[in-house]
Amino acid sequence: MKLIYQQLIGFFAVIATVLILLGLSFGRMTRDMVYQTNWTSLEKYANSLIEQSVKISGQNGERVTFDSEALLNSEVLLRNQSVHFTIFNGSNAPVFPNNVYISKINQTDWKKLQQGDIVKKVSDRQIKMANGQNEPAMTDVLKPYFYTDGHHKRHLVAVVKVGTFISNINANISRINSNLGKALLVASLVALLIAYGVSRYLTLRLNRLRQATKKVAQGDYSVRLDNAGRDEIDDLANDFNNMARSLQDSKEEIERQEERRRAFMADAAHEMRTPLTTINGLLEGLAYDAIPEESKAHSVELMRSETKRLIRLVNENLDYEKIRNNQIKLVKQEFNAVEVLRNVTEQLQSKAADKNDRLLLHAAQDIVVWADYDRFVQVIFNIVQNAVQFTQDGEIDIVAQRGFEESIFKISDTGIGMSEDQLANIWERYYKADPSRTSTKYGESGLGLAIVHQLVLMHHGKIEVTSKLGVGTTFTIIFPDRVD
Repeated sequence: MKLIYQQLIGFFAVIATVLILLGLSFGRMTRDMVYQTNWTSLEKYANSLIEQSVKISGQNGERVTFDSEALLNSEVLLRNQSVHFTIFNGSNAPVFPNNVYISKINQTDWKKLQQGDIVKKVSDRQIKMANGQNEPAMTDVLKPYFYTDGHHKRHLVAVVKVGTFISNINANISRINSNLGKALLVASLVALLIAYGVSRYLTLRLNRLRQATKKVAQGDYSVRLDNAGRDEIDDLANDFNNMARSLQDSKEEIERQEERRRAFMADAAHEMRTPLTTINGLLEGLAYDAIPEESKAHSVELMRSETKRLIRLVNENLDYEKIRNNQIKLVKQEFNAVEVLRNVTEQLQSKAADKNDRLLLHAAQDIVVWADYDRFVQVIFNIVQNAVQFTQDGEIDIVAQRGFEESIFKISDTGIGMSEDQLANIWERYYKADPSRTSTKYGESGLGLAIVHQLVLMHHGKIEVTSKLGVGTTFTIIFPDRVD
């Protein structure tokens, strides 16, 4: 069964149930109200009859007489209103009308009357009388009347039984129920139309979501749904949009990474082929004794350099994968960062001199940092080496200082700088700010800064970079102190 019909049946079932319960409750309430109104009217008739016909002797309070003429006039008047009455004396003997057989009040009701209670009775079927006649179904009110003597003692002097035919009351109830039934029928039809409209509206919205889902399943991640934020379906549409946007970003990221991977593989193959070719040629020269004796030491040194270059390239890839897979465990400790900076400066001094660069260290005697020693050296070394690589005839400043519960390091250069697009991708794997530098003596692979970024994050630190094309670049690295 389609969703629209399920919703339609559900809405209509709920509305119909509510209408039926309201109808039953209203019908019962109407019936009770009609009977209560009728009984109230009958009580008033009884009071009027007693006032007009009952006479109590002033000398003897137990002597009660009834005005027959007044009762006859009242009988004629009430008969036109389908009201019938009977009057009983204090001994449960009928005194009016006296020309028909009338049974006495049963003992149960009589006891209640003697206690001053008003008895209200409803007979929904005809009653077989003692004289063989059938008495129509009626609703009656039996009301007692008392006389209080000088000793404050009450005496039952009369009971008035006033009744009307059930058929008259039921006719009124039937008319009310008929009108109520018509109203419920109209309400049901209107409810059905409203339920259909609501179901159709919700189904259309879900169908739009379904069609959009099909497009996503077919690889179209650009689809978006309108979202007004009104209800849960709009929330679902918003979640769908977020999912589609995330898939689109992931697809674009995968494409970027794949492009960079292909570029890296080409670069890596090129970088590996060059040293491997050099090493192979030197080995063949040594094997066939084609290299002069005085050049053998230089050849060995060249092979060692090329071998280190290959090892560096492989290690960078292994390090990055270990960092991404949380396979590196940091051993943090407090140490003097200035000593590390001096060592890095000394190690790269010759490379800086080859580029005609000046390496300058600006720091106090002691700057304490909380970090893994080896990884801290790796971070600083990579950034400084990166600065040397992209700076020609310039200056590289290394600044170390203390902040509030943190150590701050700034490495600035006056090199080629970067554009905004290059800055946005600088931490990406295999990304090179200068793609033309595919082969350098430093073995640039595009992984150095990606490794640096991951290592700083593992220290819960921050790394920021500012740059201007043709002016230079500044890296700012912050290592937080240990929190006890």
